[in-house]
Amino acid sequence: MIDGARHFIGEYQAIIGLVVLALMFVGFVLERFPATVVAILGTCTFLFLGILSGKDLFSVFANPAPVTIGAMFILSGALLRTGTLDAIANRIIARAQRRPKLALAEMFLGVYVASAFLNNTPVVVVMIPIMLKLANALGISAKRLLMPLSFVGILGGTTTLIGTSTNLLVAAVAQENGLDRFGIFTITPVGLVAGVSGILALIFIARRFLPDDAPSQIALSQEHRSFLTEIRIPKGSNLIGRRLGDIPFAKRANVKLVGLKRGASLRRSGLLDEVAEEEDRLVVRLDLSELLSLRANKNIVIGLTAGNDEVGQDDEGIIEAMIAPSHPAIGRRLLEIPFLSMLRVRILGIARFRKTAGPDLPNARVQAIDRILVTGPTEQIEEMYGNPHLYGVGSTSEREFRRSKAPIAIGALAGVILLAAFNIMDIGVAAIIGVGLILLTRCIDADEAWDSIDGNVLVLIFAMLAVGLALENSGSVALVVGELTPMLRDVPPWALVVATYVISVLLTEIVTNNAVAILVTPLAIAIARELGVDPYPLVVAVMFAASASFATPIGYQTNTLVYAAGNYRFVDFFRAGIPLTLAVGAATCVAISLLI
Repeated sequence: MIDGARHFIGEYQAIIGLVVLALMFVGFVLERFPATVVAILGTCTFLFLGILSGKDLFSVFANPAPVTIGAMFILSGALLRTGTLDAIANRIIARAQRRPKLALAEMFLGVYVASAFLNNTPVVVVMIPIMLKLANALGISAKRLLMPLSFVGILGGTTTLIGTSTNLLVAAVAQENGLDRFGIFTITPVGLVAGVSGILALIFIARRFLPDDAPSQIALSQEHRSFLTEIRIPKGSNLIGRRLGDIPFAKRANVKLVGLKRGASLRRSGLLDEVAEEEDRLVVRLDLSELLSLRANKNIVIGLTAGNDEVGQDDEGIIEAMIAPSHPAIGRRLLEIPFLSMLRVRILGIARFRKTAGPDLPNARVQAIDRILVTGPTEQIEEMYGNPHLYGVGSTSEREFRRSKAPIAIGALAGVILLAAFNIMDIGVAAIIGVGLILLTRCIDADEAWDSIDGNVLVLIFAMLAVGLALENSGSVALVVGELTPMLRDVPPWALVVATYVISVLLTEIVTNNAVAILVTPLAIAIARELGVDPYPLVVAVMFAASASFATPIGYQTNTLVYAAGNYRFVDFFRAGIPLTLAVGAATCVAISLLI
């Protein structure tokens, strides 16, 4: 019986491989299970059937692409941790106050350029709240900015080899199939054509197909992320005598000066032109990451204590907690909250959903579900975990910026790009060395570095590499190539490029792009060789098509991010994404036929 089954599998393994692949595609489309689970189940099926051996399975871990992708995730994480992307966004927001339309154009250009050299997903993550603020400043719906943000990030990512994980993956699979190594800027000419055509199409599409809801509808939902705090300027501070508008942290877009307490008075207007005096208290609204970053500033004292300043603002223990409706301090001033007098702790700030607490930190009236940030000695902080009137007591998920390390993080990324661009070193090796440098210099901590890696992406890549190898071993690829080659024998090369692009882009809209890249690339190479044509144009077509996912919110990760943040409907992506897909696809296919 077993021998008969083995004989049957051996005789029909090419067809069995295609059946397993078809079932995997059904699993991808139905989304009953995550894409990683479907890919792993497909790998396990090939292992169980004996089509894929254990040796074959472990050989996929020698592929350099996933390691390179993981290293680039960490380098992108270091730029986030050091506040580099945040600083760029702040500059653009500052310019938006003077020339909003020009700032909008600069912001999209910045996203395009950044996405060419960083993983575009963290770029979009950083820019979403900035776009919300800019939409509010321009008086337009955030929906008119968030979807273009994702699309521009995708277009920027296709400009270089390192802009997306898909490009690196296709290049690695092509190299395994005998093609020469892609350089970091090999696809840039085509990428620029695709980018320009896409941006021009976006300008046309934005006026006609993007939704236009009430301007403040989405932006208001983000206000609960802002904390209110109070900053005292102590004796000996180097801020004394300086104009408040010239103080570095006051210039940042995620910091807003809302009040100045001097003696018994509280001023609300003309604050930036005031000159700082000793014992001034600045009432500030700011993002959590910025609040954490200011703890290291020795020229200011942040927050609130019951007594004097015996509790440091940068103590080791720090937690975030939510005020329960049963808390006895509800309706009372924050200064009167019981644990503040019972424990040696400092309240760094308070956040309120969709509203701003006030008028200042000590006199803010406590409400249910307010969030507070508290620091103090570890043993004092630990006592707060048992407080029945506080919900969700735990370490904050945010981290402070390490701005002094920004030049190192930027230099590490630039070094990786230059070493790869001039063929001095393989990009994977250069990226790993870059990771070692930023870890050694503590641009980012080790635990943060590993957290910045998207594990789902790497697991999916390894599993799909195994599936691709199984399809090769089973003869499934050869079977498909043998069936398609006679039909394509008289097709001109440009038509092969178009066909490859169309098939890849259609699959990308319903299946994860990395899976499409792994499966279609070897197939395109094999068909090109059978037909006696250059395989490079077809491989580049797969690269671009596997990233050009504009018509659905599930085809690419950045689309999914803005889909949730902008509260879009699924059909919104159809209306704007389909014409953009057609415009970019046509320009890309022409560019590939002429330039590759």
